[in-house]
Amino acid sequence: MSLTKTVLQPPGWAAPKGYANGVAAQGRLVCVAGQIGWNAQCQFDSDDLVAQTRQALANVRAVLAEAGAGPEHMVRMTWYVTRRADYLARSREIGAAYREVMGREYDVAMTAVEVSALMEARAVVEIEVTAVI
Repeated sequence: MSLTKTVLQPPGWAAPKGYANGVAAQGRLVCVAGQIGWNAQCQFDSDDLVAQTRQALANVRAVLAEAGAGPEHMVRMTWYVTRRADYLARSREIGAAYREVMGREYDVAMTAVEVSALMEARAVVEIEVTAVI
């Protein structure tokens, strides 16, 4: 069975850039816990936001692969960042890291929020995903 995924864009709304306002999908639900920017040995290679974002996305992709899924199956992402100003200032670099790891899969309902801290002291970003396959 192929994935049925429909972007939800209310009439008259400006088109979002890099995400979807909503997504409807049918299939098997895959929930990926919040992934941070450490490697498979739970060690940080960098404290840099973009480097941690790239690693967190790679971690998401690895968990998706365990379910037989890929970025094209994502329907929702939630990003938690500890420094909103850094996230906004480096959005182009973050976008490049996203495209490098996830390709051009933007039909995903996304939310990004600033938090005061994450559970791992060195983590500056955490990304959780819901996918449907």
